Amino acid sequence: MTDYRNIERIIAPRSPHMVGDGFRVHNFIPSISGLSMEEMNPFIMLDYGSKFYFPPSQRPRGVDVHPHRGFETVTIAYKGRVAHHDSAGNSGVIGEGDVQWMTAASGVLHKEYHEENFSKEGGYFQMVQLWVNLPAKVKMSTPKYQEITKDNMGRYKLPDGESVVEVIAGEYESVKGPAETFTPIHLMNAKLKQNAVAQFKFPAAYICSLLVIEGAVIVNGKEKVMENHFVKLGNNQDAFSIEATEDAVVLVLSAAPLREPIAAHGPFVMNSRAEIMQAFTDYQAGKFGVLY
Repeated sequence: MTDYRNIERIIAPRSPHMVGDGFRVHNFIPSISGLSMEEMNPFIMLDYGSKFYFPPSQRPRGVDVHPHRGFETVTIAYKGRVAHHDSAGNSGVIGEGDVQWMTAASGVLHKEYHEENFSKEGGYFQMVQLWVNLPAKVKMSTPKYQEITKDNMGRYKLPDGESVVEVIAGEYESVKGPAETFTPIHLMNAKLKQNAVAQFKFPAAYICSLLVIEGAVIVNGKEKVMENHFVKLGNNQDAFSIEATEDAVVLVLSAAPLREPIAAHGPFVMNSRAEIMQAFTDYQAGKFGVLY
């Protein structure tokens, strides 16, 4: 019998709040449920926009121009379409199944909002935004942007012939994801048909969590986890399993822990308060560029 990772916590979604006027989210990292930035580092924030209907709007909803420094923002689209622009000259639109991976690093301004046609038509919107911390040695590196479409993700078909694991970053059963990362990160969607089982194995020391995007699953053959719930797994073993009790989509997150001090204030995540103060100084001096 396989020895599985402990299930440390199953966390129900908190009441949603709005980020700007376009992103209705439940916050899981950091949270009042006890998941701190330090415990989950390099996953220092996770906001989940569960499926929600936005009526048609002539003005695209979203978040206006704002700065970031010291980390990466990863936006995973499940429903709807979102557009991105930043002061490094990058822009893109992602739809269902796609991912935007923005490395803010030394600092950018950016804005993100509902894609124009989606706004005009209205529809269901469902997304995850994850903040991935950068190690100190690259926090002040050059910003970059990766647009990852569903067509260029790694895909591993499970034995039932219908279920798949889509790999955004890292590796599953020798299938690699396209995202370039600064530290070892495994990020993937398990898209499971009813009764399908997916087995996972990452180094026991790695941080490991699950977010049930759709459906319901049984983790490690014993704990049922419902839609929109988050699971924090322990570090006692390297393996865990997911069985779908109905058609399900599960976001799987695992990473080597980043054991560095965190100093965070709003849109800046650095290693010391002095670096946070410098970030504000540089932002106010216009060193993050210009974006309208």
